Amino acid sequence: MNSRLIVVSNRVAPPQEGRSAAGGLAVGVFDALRETGGLWFGWNGDTAPEAKAAKLEARGNITYATVTLSRKDYDQYYRGFSNAILWPTFHYRNDLARYDRQEYAGYLRVNDWLARQLIPLLQPDDLIWVHDYHLIPFAAALRNAGSRHPVGFFLHIPFPMPEILRTIPPHAALIEALCQYDVVGFQTRTDLQAFTDYITRYAPGTVDRNGVVRLHGHALKAAVYPIGIYPDAIANAAQRYSHRRPVTSLRVYLQHRKLIISVDRLDYSKGLIERFLAFERLLQNAPELHGKVTFVQIAPPTRTDVQAYQRIRGALEGEAGRINGRFAQLDWTPIRYLNRKYERNVLMALFRAAHVGYVTPLRDGMNLVAKEYVAAQAPHDPGVLVLSQFSGAADELTDALLVNPFDSAQMAEALQAALSMPLEQRQARHCAMMRALHSKNLSVWLNAFLRDLQRTAAH
Repeated sequence: MNSRLIVVSNRVAPPQEGRSAAGGLAVGVFDALRETGGLWFGWNGDTAPEAKAAKLEARGNITYATVTLSRKDYDQYYRGFSNAILWPTFHYRNDLARYDRQEYAGYLRVNDWLARQLIPLLQPDDLIWVHDYHLIPFAAALRNAGSRHPVGFFLHIPFPMPEILRTIPPHAALIEALCQYDVVGFQTRTDLQAFTDYITRYAPGTVDRNGVVRLHGHALKAAVYPIGIYPDAIANAAQRYSHRRPVTSLRVYLQHRKLIISVDRLDYSKGLIERFLAFERLLQNAPELHGKVTFVQIAPPTRTDVQAYQRIRGALEGEAGRINGRFAQLDWTPIRYLNRKYERNVLMALFRAAHVGYVTPLRDGMNLVAKEYVAAQAPHDPGVLVLSQFSGAADELTDALLVNPFDSAQMAEALQAALSMPLEQRQARHCAMMRALHSKNLSVWLNAFLRDLQRTAAH
């Protein structure tokens, strides 16, 4: 790629955090930039009485350009409109959404301010790749500030069907702003279909066979670009870190027991309560498993100042305590629920040690944990992935045990099947899923999106 790549995301993982960042966006962006080089622009995670302009730091072939938000910006743009309206609605939880006009105004204001901070850092031939729902109006803000650079947008989370999207009061303005990009990418065909349905039914706009969307005189390409991983690198990390203390301590604790593992941010979209209840049903239906299986749920806290997240943490702690109180023995605790972060490579080693990967979000754009769990497995004795049909990863990992996370009986049955699955069947499923991971790895995602953005720029 001859042009310099400019990546824009709400949060920029500082250089020292790059390798341990656990979020799908941070991992994908860091690995992509490490491959191409370029500039990563966004918020540094700090707040101050007044917003602060971009500070630059070069590490290897990546330059980090990070800004500090004011507390008002944080409250309105991030904690407000982005995570009180867009996040719940795009995850089909509009019952949890809370709209405030001033917060929407703050969302637009911060996008405009961020665009004006980026403009002085740009070179004429740069390609700009913007990531996720916090920055839907960013292209329009760049255009208003005078930029004519090619700008692409990738949505990491689901895109809701029109009837859900229209519950957001400024939905029409959001879609008009989204259509200021040159390329808009989605994780799945379902997300793309929801977007084009809105365009043709409510915008009104047109969509041709090649995915070219036209709205208010602007043309853009809309397509599916499922984000991937580097499976071989994850397999190597899982082996290299298998002797780290958290992994060896877990093995000592488990002794002869089988391990079910889940790793998620503490979020209501992840189906954590439903997951706990399905595990309880497993123990209720299969008393022969008592003392022989342990479920480890790692859920680092996130957005701790948002009330909905405080409630989910309290509910999970209550359910874990209740289930353990019901089934625990003197030498066995059924659920080990951990509210803490682990380095990403250590997580890969923990995945390798687990007999079952339990990944059951209620709705998810992709869910890289599912892919990472598969890649981390030992090919000669792999574990089994139990995966929600409402995750983007389910489109590719069809040899997982696919479940409906709203059906606790089905999930309990899938867990029991996973724990008792014969070796030959586990190996066949793992081999098929690894083929899928290699065919759509992170480089495929990166190259496909940037190729389309460059083609758009050429035209």
